[in-house]
Amino acid sequence: MNTTTPRLLLLAHGSRQPEWARPFEAVLAAVRASRPELRVELAYLESMQPSLAQALLEAGAAGCTQLHLVPLFLGAGGHLQRDIPQAVRDAQLRHPQLTVRVAAAAGDSPDIVAALAAYALRCAQG
Repeated sequence: MNTTTPRLLLLAHGSRQPEWARPFEAVLAAVRASRPELRVELAYLESMQPSLAQALLEAGAAGCTQLHLVPLFLGAGGHLQRDIPQAVRDAQLRHPQLTVRVAAAAGDSPDIVAALAAYALRCAQG
């Protein structure tokens, strides 16, 4: 495997309810279908596996040098301010070659805001 090829790690919050993960699994499947050459994984902060820490450590242990972490969150709360940076620091201590670029929360994207607004408007039509 080429370890210099960047990985994409999608991150969701997690839930005790397995069906909660379906939309995130659909995003994962869509990304994989669009970019089959890209190594894409899905991880969770809480209650589901793999955890963010596990996914980061696995990437580092596999020799990954560049990872793009995309939080599929609507807002940038405490997880983005504290928990994610701490998990990244912990992984980089164990795997110094691993560079992790953390994207903004998905909800900060104008595309996501527009999609949610369009959805809300469709719901209001009946």
